Amino acid sequence: MKEEKDVCAELVQGRQLMDLGTISSEVTVKLSGSFENLSLATWKKLNTYEEMMNLNRTAVTEFLLLGFSTSPERQVLLFVALLAIYLVTVVGNLLIILVTLVDPTLHTSMYFFLSNLSALEVGYSSVTVPKMLVSLISGDKRISFASCAIQMCFFLCFGSTESSFLAIMAYDRYVAICNPLCYPMIMNKKVCVLLAATSWTIGIPAQVVQTSLMFTLPFCSSKEINHFFCDPAPLLLLACADTSMNETLTYIMVTFFGMVPFALILLSYIRIIATILMMPSAEGKRKTFSTCSSHLIVVALFYGSGILLYLRPRSSEFPDGGKLLSLFHTVLPAMFNPFIYSLRNRDIQTALKRNMWHKMVPC
Repeated sequence: MKEEKDVCAELVQGRQLMDLGTISSEVTVKLSGSFENLSLATWKKLNTYEEMMNLNRTAVTEFLLLGFSTSPERQVLLFVALLAIYLVTVVGNLLIILVTLVDPTLHTSMYFFLSNLSALEVGYSSVTVPKMLVSLISGDKRISFASCAIQMCFFLCFGSTESSFLAIMAYDRYVAICNPLCYPMIMNKKVCVLLAATSWTIGIPAQVVQTSLMFTLPFCSSKEINHFFCDPAPLLLLACADTSMNETLTYIMVTFFGMVPFALILLSYIRIIATILMMPSAEGKRKTFSTCSSHLIVVALFYGSGILLYLRPRSSEFPDGGKLLSLFHTVLPAMFNPFIYSLRNRDIQTALKRNMWHKMVPC
C-alpha cells in the first residue's frame, strides 16, 4: 500500500509537469515503468481526484455577495437609507449638469469640469448601489460571473477617471489664481475638451487588462465574496492560483491612477496657497480662496475616505468595518458633491434661482 501511494504521488506530480509542458524524458521513463504497479482502485482514485480538480476550476459561474451581516430589520433600514442617498445623488448631480448646460454664465472651464464630475458621480454610484438595493430587498445575493467582471471593470474605470478629473480641476484653479492673465488662453475650449476626453478614457485600457487578468484566474472552493460588490481584494482571496502578478498590477494601478493625481493636486494647492498668502488684502485672499474651497472639500472627502479604507489596520472585532468604509467612499462623496458646490458657490446658487424662476414664471 505504501509503495502504491508513492507511485501515485509520483504520477500526479508527473502529470502536473506534463500540463506545464516541462516534463523531462527521465520522468517519462519512470512513469511508464510505474503504470504496471498501479491497481485498478488506485487508477479510479487518481481519475476521481483529477475530475474534482477540473470541476473546482470550472464550476464557478456565479458569486455570492455577502454584503453586511445585519438582521432583517436593519437591512430594511439600510435599504431605505441607501435608496434615499442614491436618489439624492442622482437628482443633485443631474441638476448640476442641467444648470451648467442651460445657463450661459456657467459656460466656463471650471463649470465644464464640474458637470463632467457630476456625470461621473452618477455613474460611480450606479455601478454598485442599485445591485445592493436589489439584494437587500429581494434577499438574492447572487451575481453572475460576467456581471461581476463588468461591475468591477466599470468601478475601477470610474475610480481612475475621478482621480484624473480632481487633478485637472486642481490644475484649472492653479492657472486661474497663479496665472490669471493667461488663463483664457491656456484653458480654452479645445484644451478643456481634450483634458476631459483624456480623463474619461485614460484608465479604460489598463482597467480592462486588470479585470481580464483577474477573471482568468481559477476560482476554487468558496464562491462567497465578503463584500457588497465585486471588489478586487476579496475576489483574489477566492483564487486557487498564484495571485502575486495581480497584486503587483493592483499596486501599480493605485500608484498611477491614485497617488500620481493626488501628488499633482498637492503641488497645485501648494502653489495656490503661496500665491494667496502674497496677496496684500484680506478680502482678496478670502475671495480667491473661496473659488477653490469647494473643490478642496471634495478632494478631502474622496481621498480621505480612500486612505482610511486602504491604510486602516485590519481588525477582527469589526468584520464589517472595511465594508462600511468602502460604502462611505463609494456613495458619500457623490452625494455631497452637489451640496458642496451649490451651497458654497454663488454662481451656482444664482443660476439655480434664475432658471428655476423662469421655469415657474414663464414670460
